[in-house]
Amino acid sequence: MPKPRDFRWIVAAFLSFTLSMTLHAAWVAHRAFPADPPPANAIAENQPQTTLTAGKKEYDAGRFAAAVRVWERAAAEFSTQNNPLGEAQALNFLSLAYQRLGEYEKASAAIAASQNAIATYPPEQPQSQIIRAQQLNTAGRLQFFLGHTENALDLWQQATQMYRNVPDEWGTLLSQINQARAMQVLGLHAKATKTLLEIEQTLDKQPDTSLKAARLLTLGNLRRQVGALEDSERILQQALEAANRGRSPQQISAILLSLGNTLQAKKQPESALNLYRQAVAAASQTRDPMLQLQAQLNQLHILLEIGQWESAESLAAQIPEPLSILPPSRPTVYAQVNLARAAICLQQKNPACLTSEELLQETSQQEIIGDTETIISILERGVEAARKLDDRRSQSYALGNLGRLYEKIGQQSAAQKHTEAALNLAQGIQASDIAYQWQWQLGRVRVKKGDKTGAIAPYTQAVRTLQSLRSDLVAIEPEVQFSFRETVEPVYRQLVALLLDSTQGASVQLKQQYLTQARQTLESLQLAELDNFFKDACLDAQPQQIDEIDPTAAVFYSVILPDRLAVILSIPGDNLRHYETPITQRQVETTLAQLQQFLSPAFSNKRRLQLSQQLYDWLIRPAQASLANREIQTLVFVLDGVLRNLPVAALYDGESYLIEKYSLALTPGLQLLAPQPLQREQIQVLSGGLTDARQGFDPLPAVELELQQIATQVSEAQVLLNGDFTESNLASQIDRVDFPVIHLATHGQFSSNSEQTFILTWDDKIQVTEFEALLQTRQDGFSTPIALLVLSACQTATGDKQAGLGLAGVAVRSGARSTLATLWSVNDASTATLVTEFYRNLLRDAGPGATDTSPPMTKAQALRQGQLALLNEDKYSHPFYWAPFVLVGNWL
Repeated sequence: MPKPRDFRWIVAAFLSFTLSMTLHAAWVAHRAFPADPPPANAIAENQPQTTLTAGKKEYDAGRFAAAVRVWERAAAEFSTQNNPLGEAQALNFLSLAYQRLGEYEKASAAIAASQNAIATYPPEQPQSQIIRAQQLNTAGRLQFFLGHTENALDLWQQATQMYRNVPDEWGTLLSQINQARAMQVLGLHAKATKTLLEIEQTLDKQPDTSLKAARLLTLGNLRRQVGALEDSERILQQALEAANRGRSPQQISAILLSLGNTLQAKKQPESALNLYRQAVAAASQTRDPMLQLQAQLNQLHILLEIGQWESAESLAAQIPEPLSILPPSRPTVYAQVNLARAAICLQQKNPACLTSEELLQETSQQEIIGDTETIISILERGVEAARKLDDRRSQSYALGNLGRLYEKIGQQSAAQKHTEAALNLAQGIQASDIAYQWQWQLGRVRVKKGDKTGAIAPYTQAVRTLQSLRSDLVAIEPEVQFSFRETVEPVYRQLVALLLDSTQGASVQLKQQYLTQARQTLESLQLAELDNFFKDACLDAQPQQIDEIDPTAAVFYSVILPDRLAVILSIPGDNLRHYETPITQRQVETTLAQLQQFLSPAFSNKRRLQLSQQLYDWLIRPAQASLANREIQTLVFVLDGVLRNLPVAALYDGESYLIEKYSLALTPGLQLLAPQPLQREQIQVLSGGLTDARQGFDPLPAVELELQQIATQVSEAQVLLNGDFTESNLASQIDRVDFPVIHLATHGQFSSNSEQTFILTWDDKIQVTEFEALLQTRQDGFSTPIALLVLSACQTATGDKQAGLGLAGVAVRSGARSTLATLWSVNDASTATLVTEFYRNLLRDAGPGATDTSPPMTKAQALRQGQLALLNEDKYSHPFYWAPFVLVGNWL
C-alpha cells in the first residue's frame, strides 16, 4: 500500500462533522431505498438493518473498532439473506470505519468487496445508483487519505454526476464539498471557489431547516480550513439562523462550537469564549455529554490563553467527573489528553505551554510537581481506554502525550520509553501525521539526556516525515490542526541548530555534511512556510546548485534562532561555511524595526547608518574577504522571518552601501528557482496602472509617465491605464498575447496572510491566490513563460513581522521567473525614474563602454544601475527612495 496521508486529530477531541454527515447521507439513502424484492420473512429482514443501525451508533460514538465488528456482522447477515444492496451498504460503512482506524489495506478491501457485491445488480435501478455513488464517495475519501488527490477528485466528480442522475440533492452537495476540498489541496483555487459559490447559491434558495443548517455547517468548516475566515464566519452565522428555526439544541451547540473555532482563528478570544459558553448551555439541553465536554474544553483553552486563571481553575474542576463516566471512545481519549495538557498549563500559569514545545522544554519538575500524579493518572486512563478500544491511533496519541509529560518533569528515561512506544504504534498504522511529533519529541529527549549527536537522527526523520506530509499539513481542518508556527516550524529550526552545533570540532568532511544538511533544511523550511501561506502544497521543488546557475553569485542563508543569528554562506567553488552572532531573536527584531523607522527621511541619518551597519556586521562582514577573493558580483539572500522585510540594498559597511558594491537578489530558495535568463529580442510588455485615487488608495500621478517611458524602450507595449486596468481586461490581454514581461504600476500589499495580500485594479483587488488562475493560460497555452513581473507601487503590511512572506508568495504564485517589487510605497516620480533606468539597462549591453559582443545585463545588474541612478541624484539619494526595490527569484 502507498504511504497514507492521515489527518491529525484535535487535542480537544472534536468529532469530524464532515465525515459524520457523509455517513448520515449514506444512511438516509439506504433507508430510502430498501432491498428489492423484499424478503418473505419481514422479521428476518429487520435483523441486519438493526445490526447496521447498531454499527452507526458505535461509529458516531467514536468506537470505530466496535463499529467494524458490528458492520462485519451486518454484511454477513445481508449476504445470508441474499440482499446485495444491504451487503454493499454495510461493506461501504465498514471501509469508513477502517479508514478512521488507519487500517487502509482493510479499508481498500472493504470498498472493493462492496463494489463487487452489486457488480451484477442492474445499474439503472435507483437503489443501485445511490449505493454506487456512496461507494465512489468512500473510495474518493480513501484516495484522499492516501495522498492521491487527483484520483480522489475524479471519483468525487463521478459521484456528483451519479447523485444528480438519481437525483439526490444531499449527496450531490456533499460530493461537491469533497471536490472543493480536493481542489484546494491541488491549488485549483479558482475552481474550488466557483464550486463553493455554486453550493452557497443552492443553499440560499432553500428554506431554513435543520438539513440546510447541517449543510452550511459543513461548508463553513471547509472555508475555515482554507483560511477564508470571513466567509466561514458569515456562512456559520447563516447556519445558526437556520438551526435556531429548527430548535435543535444539539445542532445549535455544534454550530456555536464551530463558530467559536472560526473566531478563535481570527484572534478574537473573547468572542470565541462567549460562543463556547453558549455552546455549553445549548449542549446541556441534549443527551450528548460529549458535545458539552468539547465546548467546555475549548472554553478552558481560551481561558488559559488569555490568562483568566481563576475562571480556568473553576472550569477545570468541573470536567473530570463527567469525563470519567463517559464510555470509552476516541473522543474521550483525546479529551483526557487535552485535559491533562490544560492541567499542566494551569499549574504553570503559562498560556504558551498549550502549544509551544520550545517554552515547555525549560519547565522543571518542581514547577508542575503539585498534581503531577493526578495528571499522569488521567493520561494512563486514556492509554488504557485506547487499548481496550483496539484503537492504535488514539493509543499512540495518549502514550506520546504521557511521554511529553515525563519529558517536561525531567524523567527522560520514562519519556523515551513512552515516546518510542507511541512512535512504534503510529508507524505501525502509517500515521505519519502523529509519528513526526513523536520523532521530534524523541529528539528533544535525547538532547536533554546530553546526546546531541544522537538527536540528529530522530530530528531528521521528523523533517522527512513533514516533507512527505506537505499536502496534509495544509489540508487538515483547523479543528485538527496545530499552529504551523508552534508545531511545524520549530522542528526545522531545532534541527538546524543541532547541525550547526555539531560542526564544532568536526572534521572538514563531517562539517560539510552537517552544513549541507542544514542548508537543505532551511530550503525545506522556506517551502513549508509558503505551503502554509497558500494552504496548498503545489509548489514544485527542484534542487539547484549555485555553481550551475551563476558562478559569480554567492548565496546567504540566514536563520534566526532563539539565542543567535546564524548565516550559512555558499560561494561557487568553495566549501560551505557558517558564522553566528550570539543575539536573541528579540534583538534582531528590535534592530530591524528601528532601522525601518529611521529609513524615513524625517529621521536621523546618523542613527539609521548605525543600525544599518549593525545588520551589515551580523550578515555580511564575516564574509567580506571571501567575497572579494572570489570576485563575487551578485549576492543572493534566502532570508528568514522578519529579515524578509530587510532592504538589503541599504546595508552599510561604514563607507558605502551594499548596492554600491554588488548586484542583489532575494529568493525563497534555490529549489524554487527557474534559472533561465530573459530573452531580450523583441521584448513585449503588458503594462497596467492607476493614476487616480481608487478604493481608498492615494493617486499615483507619475504612473502615466512611467508606463509611457517603458513603451518607448521595448518593441511592443500594451498599456491598460485607469478605467481600462480591470481584472477582466488584464486577463483578456494575458490570454491573447505572449507577453514575457508584465508591469503593474498600482497599489498593492504584501502580508503574512494570503487573504490580505493583493494587487489593486480599477474595480477590484486581485488576491495572491488568484494570480495562478489569472496566469494559468500563460503556463498552459503559450511557449514563453512570464520572465518578469514588475509591481512598482506596492508595500508590506504595517506592523506585520512576516509580511515579506507575502512578497515571496506573490513571486512564486504569479508563475513569473522574476518579480521586481517594493517593500514600501515610495515617491511615484522617483519610481518612474528608477523603472525607466532599469528597462534601459536591461535592454542594452552591460557595463560602460561595452561592445556588441559583451554579455547583456542581468536583471539584478539592471536594477542595481537603476538604484544607483537615484542614489547619485541629490533629491533621491536617501535610501527611502531606492532601497525598497527588491528582485525576487531569478536574477539572471
